Amino acid sequence: MFTGLIEEVGTVGGVRRGQTGADVTVRASSVLEDTRVGDSIACNGCCLTVTELGADSFVVHAGTETLSRTTVGEWTSGARVNLERALSAGARLGGHFVQGHVDAVGQVLAVTPEGETTRWRFLLPDSLQPFVVNKGSITVDGISLTVTTIVPGAFEVAIIPHTLAHTTLGTAPVGARVNLEVDILAKYVHRMVSAMGAGGGITEDFLREQGFC
Repeated sequence: MFTGLIEEVGTVGGVRRGQTGADVTVRASSVLEDTRVGDSIACNGCCLTVTELGADSFVVHAGTETLSRTTVGEWTSGARVNLERALSAGARLGGHFVQGHVDAVGQVLAVTPEGETTRWRFLLPDSLQPFVVNKGSITVDGISLTVTTIVPGAFEVAIIPHTLAHTTLGTAPVGARVNLEVDILAKYVHRMVSAMGAGGGITEDFLREQGFC
């Protein structure tokens, strides 16, 4: 579990591709503290497991499923990636609950300066539209952001200078592909409401099926 608050921006040091996926070396510093082999680190919003540790880098393995459903398969040496270690017990939850399970790949459609902030418009795939609401949370390349506007086929967020300076969005051009993860709570609510519509309402059996009893 993560929060969507980026700890540092790392750099891809190399990618070794094989039949079962790819091993990616990421150069970093802050996230290496207390990290052990087997720990999870969100890389551009993808929850990946550390398989090797070095003095100034770590290695993660991305399987074929990850490569096909995220932007990880597009990474090359020198690419910048947002990094966040898994949430520790007792830590402040400043963003929102992020699983690191990418739902779809979106795209930067427009960037418009608005005073001290910048309005960003991202492509919203049809499959994710039921889960995105105004003032709700969404994760873009691992960054927890608040939705300000929803338009047909897209959503917008207002990004402050601090976020641009400390994440990869500061250098992302229009057209860049980004990993999207919708709020897990929205998924559960959507599933429950859909089930209610099909079954005629909330019953004891329905609650038991959903894990509440």
